Amino acid sequence: MGASAPATSAFAELQRELRGQSRHWLVTGAAGFIGSNLVEALLKLGQRVTGLDNFATGYQHNLDQVRAAVAPAQWEQFQFIRGDIRAPADCAQACAGVDYVLHQAALGSVSRSIEDPQTTNDVNITGFLNMLSAARDAGVKRFVYAASSSTYGDHPGLPKVEDQIGNPLSPYAVTKYVNELYAGVFARCYGSETVGLRYFNVFGPRQDPDGAYAAVIPQWVAALIRNEPLFINGDGETSRDFCFIDNVIQANLLAATASAPEAVNQVYNVAVSQRTSLNQLYGMMVALLRERFPHLDQHRPQYAGFRAGDVRHSLADIGKAAHLLGFAPTHSIEQGLAVAMDWYVGSLTA
Repeated sequence: MGASAPATSAFAELQRELRGQSRHWLVTGAAGFIGSNLVEALLKLGQRVTGLDNFATGYQHNLDQVRAAVAPAQWEQFQFIRGDIRAPADCAQACAGVDYVLHQAALGSVSRSIEDPQTTNDVNITGFLNMLSAARDAGVKRFVYAASSSTYGDHPGLPKVEDQIGNPLSPYAVTKYVNELYAGVFARCYGSETVGLRYFNVFGPRQDPDGAYAAVIPQWVAALIRNEPLFINGDGETSRDFCFIDNVIQANLLAATASAPEAVNQVYNVAVSQRTSLNQLYGMMVALLRERFPHLDQHRPQYAGFRAGDVRHSLADIGKAAHLLGFAPTHSIEQGLAVAMDWYVGSLTA
């Protein structure tokens, strides 16, 4: 985890508690961007971790970086299962003896879901149901899952509050909303404890800069460093609530261990409540990189058409997570970019 700002009191207290008591965690999508960062954070806190991944969008080199970042004794507390959440037997194996599930495995990307809705549905809905069922059958204490801000769809209100959503704008958004519905049903029918975390544009180290569905920040960093064309969809005034990975780690651990009954079986926004346009984002990134890459003095973005399925503006109200979980982001977008940029420069110029 990056160390830009001091840990919040609730999270600092939780970290002290975890260091003194090892528990067993399952992280699905463990070789992915968010999953591998969660694995690293948990191992550094002395926890026992099982990771599940099929390498559809995750990478072995992410796990190799986790191994390099933790102590040998901590790495010994990690068990990896190469498996698929679409296979019930793999889910059952991964959940055996687990206290908490942090379910990150999914096929992301709005555009990919529009091109291939069937596979997105198979992974994000069938796979999710398999994991929920396996966690229930294994007696897991709590199931925390990656929900999505895409669930807000065409609802025009800003900031986004959890109980006001619109119509979904992509197959991906449909799958993420169905996840929330299934989690609620499992709570009511089986007594499962679930918490959904609606992520808003997460970024940070280990986020893949290449490939057709790369997220905007790593994609742009790679283009800027390599002095390649950089395309901004629309007029650049589309805005997002960009959330650094450390804030997401905090939210997952708080959600998994929250003791107040009213905090469980809820859905929370996970963001920083800071709205940044794509034009502003471009300017921030160039400013951080210009000294190391002088060619950026001449670099200019190119504008393309608006992307199908995208919402125009996104901004989260994080009051519910602050009140019920003690969530308080440690990194603004500027602080998160400074940490992430160093990692990307090292990774892309090695």
